[in-house]
Amino acid sequence: MGSWKYPLLGVDEEKVYKAVLKEVPASYRDLYNVCKAVRGMNLQSAKKFLERVERKEEALPFYRYSHGSSHRSNISSKWKVKNGRYPVKAVQYVLKVLNSAESNAVAKGLDADSLTILHIACHKGITLKRFMPRAFGRATAKYRRTSNIEVMVGEV
Repeated sequence: MGSWKYPLLGVDEEKVYKAVLKEVPASYRDLYNVCKAVRGMNLQSAKKFLERVERKEEALPFYRYSHGSSHRSNISSKWKVKNGRYPVKAVQYVLKVLNSAESNAVAKGLDADSLTILHIACHKGITLKRFMPRAFGRATAKYRRTSNIEVMVGEV
């Protein structure tokens, strides 16, 4: 099994706290847009925003993979994108990894209110290939796609 490598940000490693969640059974396309929306935000405000998306009070802007998503009236004008969705499953896993990174930072003695998301990204994970038997000796492929989420938080 390969080793996990985080990107080099040019920040002091003593002030950066990391977390990763592997083989998440969520859509890579939804995770891409969730990560892009919260990248660079304060950790507490990002968590509040994601909780509002999870409760479907505010739509998450879809920058890429947005074909078929409609315009939403509750998207803030700061996003400069009009169409969005409510990717609840992806938001739950991103909240889980953000809470993990926050607890790593608090365990090292940092203040949770001053943390910023320096880096967050998702990558394609493994694909589980299965086959569903059909009539007349045929079979249809069923793919279970997974994703990996990595996050780095720190003080700026």
